[in-house]
Amino acid sequence: MALDSVAPVSFPVPEDNAPVHRRAIFSSSISGIDSHHALAPNDATAIRTRRRRKTDDDSLRLIDDLVNRPMDPMFSDSRLIHEHRSAFSIWFNRIIVFVICVGVGFAGSLFVQQLQSDPRKQVRQTLVSQLEDRNDQIQQLTGDVNELNTQVDNQSKKISGNVKSSTLLQDEMVNGTVRVTGPGITMTLADPIAASQSDQSTSTRVGTTSNIRVITDLDLQQLVSLMFSNGAEAISINGNRIGAQTSIRKAGGHILIGMIAIESPYSIEAIGDKNVLAEQMGQKKLKSLYDSFKKAGIYPQVSTSNSITLEAAVSGDIQYAERNK
Repeated sequence: MALDSVAPVSFPVPEDNAPVHRRAIFSSSISGIDSHHALAPNDATAIRTRRRRKTDDDSLRLIDDLVNRPMDPMFSDSRLIHEHRSAFSIWFNRIIVFVICVGVGFAGSLFVQQLQSDPRKQVRQTLVSQLEDRNDQIQQLTGDVNELNTQVDNQSKKISGNVKSSTLLQDEMVNGTVRVTGPGITMTLADPIAASQSDQSTSTRVGTTSNIRVITDLDLQQLVSLMFSNGAEAISINGNRIGAQTSIRKAGGHILIGMIAIESPYSIEAIGDKNVLAEQMGQKKLKSLYDSFKKAGIYPQVSTSNSITLEAAVSGDIQYAERNK
């Protein structure tokens, strides 16, 4: 077996580190030490059995890499010849990347816009549109009911040939089931903010008040009660007739006349003796009420009219109590 195939990797000893002192053969301790004779170059068995030099040292590996493999493999790969690309493939890849960037930017802007939008606003808009549609349907159905009531009255007159009694007419007028026309008054009042938008002088007076509030359903109920107690025969608020089954109440931020929502300014029309109604509903007779309105920034205005027409109110099914047989 050749020496190069079995001998471990070794490094020559520099001349500076060569041993200078050698043990003398005539020393008295020569007999107590082991033999350290050099191995013969062709003694393969002795070479395999002797202790091998440890070469798993990091510093030795580093030196070996620097001597035998001085070039980094990745650097060697980078020096390889690149594949030639056509101009079409280069511009096609650029266009694809540009389209992807535009799509990602557009999607991101939509996402940010959706995060900034208030979902409650959309819900409110949907509810408002539904409420407006329902109000339109109610008004249309109210007109149909009034027209049918008029036809029923005309047919009744043709069949019976008799004129209704004054008591029946008075009951129908009070219940608001018939269309009426006559002289009366119109009281107009508005919330302070709405009044300031329509009248600059009113806004100046409103700015000086310290207890501004809006008109409530209780205010309209009080005014309607005062008109009825002072001789009003028929009353409507913003074109909605007040009948026996008509309520004035607040729902959310709106005032409802029956099932129809109304907003400021409020116009209360009353048929009756216009002079008496104008006097009884004026500031002189209702000084405390007008003062409380003034403190809140509300300024009612009363005007008389020779002819006011009020449509019939919507009436539901009336049920009467019966004896249990």
